[in-house]
Amino acid sequence: MEQEPKSSSPGTNPLSLQASDGPMSDVATDSTQAELLAPAESVAVGQAAVALEEEQIKDEIDIQIDLLNDPDWVVRREAVITLGEMADERCVEPLARALRDGDWQVREVAIEAMGQVGSPAVDMLLKLLRDWEVRKYAILALGRIRDERVLDPLMLQLRNDEFKDDAIHALVELGEPSVEKLIGALRDKDENVRKSAVLALGRIKSSDAVTPLIDMLGDNDWFTRLTAAAALESIGDERGREAIKPLLKDPDMVVKMRIERILAKWKKQSISQPTNA
Repeated sequence: MEQEPKSSSPGTNPLSLQASDGPMSDVATDSTQAELLAPAESVAVGQAAVALEEEQIKDEIDIQIDLLNDPDWVVRREAVITLGEMADERCVEPLARALRDGDWQVREVAIEAMGQVGSPAVDMLLKLLRDWEVRKYAILALGRIRDERVLDPLMLQLRNDEFKDDAIHALVELGEPSVEKLIGALRDKDENVRKSAVLALGRIKSSDAVTPLIDMLGDNDWFTRLTAAAALESIGDERGREAIKPLLKDPDMVVKMRIERILAKWKKQSISQPTNA
């Protein structure tokens, strides 16, 4: 009896036994080449995407700059806000012009926008300090930028009666970075500078200022003593509470009355605080 020819094992394709002779080898080769080319193509596509994005941003900046000339203040205001959010150094000069806008609401957001741009805007703002018309806005914008270059110019403005309040506000906005300079200003020969420094430190509420402010309680000027006591009240440190008690005998009636109110307020707060279990 003749034997039947042996069949291939189930699921095995006889053609696959000669892969080198069939079309499958071509597919494998093409796949390998594609894998080799993929990284280079991916880099090229990525670079193209970045270039396109940069171009779109540039176009958007140009669009918003053009809108700053719109007769409608609302449109100009929105354009300023958008430029600030972009925080690109190309926005600095247009935003500097916006600080001169005829509408106060546009100028207000331009201050904030300059702060959002940050350090790239500092040089421009320092130049604007020379211009009386926009000095106020430049001072306020500098107070929104954490850059060591802004401190000395802002401290200098404490000597200017017309702009010292703006400078105080700006230094308070900066907060802790301005504390050291303000403490140094407590020893300034200019009485107005000392007073301004006391006011700013009281609003910043830094514990580092407690001891220097206690020293100011002995100042010859009654208003400085009064302001130092109020600053210590604002900080709320126990050392300040004890230090102001001698001012209950201050020769100035206004100072004595203020100290009485401060101590009464502190006493009331202590009583109202719940005792620890």
